[in-house]
Amino acid sequence: MASNNHSSVSEFILQSFSENPQVKILIFSLFLVLFIVALTGNSLIITVISLNPGLHTPMYFFLINLAMLDILSTCTVVPKLLQNIISKNTISYGGCIAQIYFLTLCLGFELLLFTAMAYDQYAAICQPLHYSTIMSKAACCLVASAVWAISGTNATIHTILTVHLSFCGPNVIDHFFCEIPPLLPLSCSSIDVNNAMVLVRDMFFGIFNFIFILVSDGFIISIILKIQTKEGKKRAFSTCSSHLIVVTMYYCSIIYIYILPAFGQPLKKGKVASVFYATVSPALNPLIYSLRNKDVKVALKKFISIS
Repeated sequence: MASNNHSSVSEFILQSFSENPQVKILIFSLFLVLFIVALTGNSLIITVISLNPGLHTPMYFFLINLAMLDILSTCTVVPKLLQNIISKNTISYGGCIAQIYFLTLCLGFELLLFTAMAYDQYAAICQPLHYSTIMSKAACCLVASAVWAISGTNATIHTILTVHLSFCGPNVIDHFFCEIPPLLPLSCSSIDVNNAMVLVRDMFFGIFNFIFILVSDGFIISIILKIQTKEGKKRAFSTCSSHLIVVTMYYCSIIYIYILPAFGQPLKKGKVASVFYATVSPALNPLIYSLRNKDVKVALKKFISIS
């Protein structure tokens, strides 16, 4: 493996949360609960929406994609994280590359999906007469396919660039799991191309999409304020606020771990944030969307009563 991957490092050592046994138990319990909540909540979202014809709309179609993505994200990080808490903080070279691929895939997909969901809300509120045409079933499938294709291509490019790096010295990753930013400094070969591609990715997936979401939300808010009825305003704000809460949580952590280091901010301040977007966010997303969405709550109650 070493020669094929231009690397003499067969495994990496990940940072430990704490060496205190009691703290380890507490952290292990916390991540285990988050893991169970994420799997259960997102699985419920997928099941309930799939079985309820009344929820077969563009918004819930994208919500299913988000739930599947959250399951993939948490399964990529948490099982190995739990293992490392109670045993050695190591990960094989192949395991590290796999984590990088799937985390990069999830990161790009989620950011693009948030943009697609923001556009769906914009079309529903700002272009209601043309909504059925703009967000037709074919259009939704095309958007989802494009998001998967772009995210998969991005993840493949960055994974290939990482595999071609040489790791012949330090193997201690100053992080809790494998990500590109903390791994690159360990390379004993040039990382100029990698850094350039990371910058391009951050500009496109992070800054460009974030600006698009802010602009669309600005149009949405301006339209909502013009709604005459109090009930209409409340319903529109309820739908948009759930998406805005999730986007804000996710982007705050992404900015800390990916954007700020490009401007000289120490990476250490972003480590906890990366744990947040990889583990906490997948657990909170289904709760936010279900607790703040009347249609989902009704469907959940029907599903639970039937079960």
